[in-house]
Amino acid sequence: MFIDRAVVEMVAGPGGSGAMSFRREKFVPKGGPDGGDGGRGGSVFVRASANLSTLLDYQYRSHWKADRGRNGQGSNKTGKSAADLYLPVPPGTMVVDADTGETLGEVVQPDDELLVAKGGRGGWGNARFASPTHQAPREWQPGGPAEKRRIELVLKLIADVGLLGEPNAGKSTLLSVISEAHPKIADYPFTTLEPQLGVASLSDSRTIVVADIPGIIEGAHAGKGLGDRFLQHVERTRVMAYLIPIDSPDLEAVYALLRREAAAYSPELGAKPHVVIITKRDLLPPDAAVPSLDAPEAQAVITISAVANLGLDAMKEQLFKLVARSARSPSEASVQLP
Repeated sequence: MFIDRAVVEMVAGPGGSGAMSFRREKFVPKGGPDGGDGGRGGSVFVRASANLSTLLDYQYRSHWKADRGRNGQGSNKTGKSAADLYLPVPPGTMVVDADTGETLGEVVQPDDELLVAKGGRGGWGNARFASPTHQAPREWQPGGPAEKRRIELVLKLIADVGLLGEPNAGKSTLLSVISEAHPKIADYPFTTLEPQLGVASLSDSRTIVVADIPGIIEGAHAGKGLGDRFLQHVERTRVMAYLIPIDSPDLEAVYALLRREAAAYSPELGAKPHVVIITKRDLLPPDAAVPSLDAPEAQAVITISAVANLGLDAMKEQLFKLVARSARSPSEASVQLP
């Protein structure tokens, strides 16, 4: 089950209280204050783990609490600080305050960490309050309060290329052919109900990570169909690939629809460098002309057939070049490919 959103309540640990104590030593008749400080409470962090790909664990457990710090003791003994609590999430997870909507940050690379709830500080013991004019202090501090926060975890998949197309555009078939992914494939719309990732291999050990999301229909950015929920998963991609079946009644209308929905969901998504992939070339006779498509903003228009394995190597080379250019410099990504 692919879970890409979860609301979790985080509670850090309060700090330990300081101690009030006085020394009782032989040959030291008046002693003195020796109350130690309390320990620090445990903080709560979110940490990216390369071993995770969904937020499924947080569907079953939504409350997490760090330990409190230990109280101080006599003989100037400081209480033990509590261990911090680390919550593993998939790389690409964004953390949002569920009550205010404020974005707290994100963990993109494995082992990235983000503090979401700070533990309470340890309180001072009475030894801290001693002075030449106040030699027997009875003051001490309670442990500091801990932060409590409700957060929403939002997973955005990290891929090099995002496949965008209407239902039955051939996205799942293409992903299954160029990678080891096994998405569901059928001859009815919306067979893809959750995002899929695949690694496409090229020569010389080169690879690109490709993300396939459920089909886009008109109004997807406003919640129609499944696109509004899953468009977030192509926000992190470097390059977009708009897939249009060769048997579409109007290729340019489909292209305009996909461009419009991407830009309406996110201007940044609409501005990403992209290619147009005309799929299902096998539906036409070998000597038939491919319908023309006017896409001046596209870096390339490529015609393929995943079923017949036509044009796939050239497509992967084009995508790899564009991904490499996009990784070096956003300005270089807009250069037309040869």
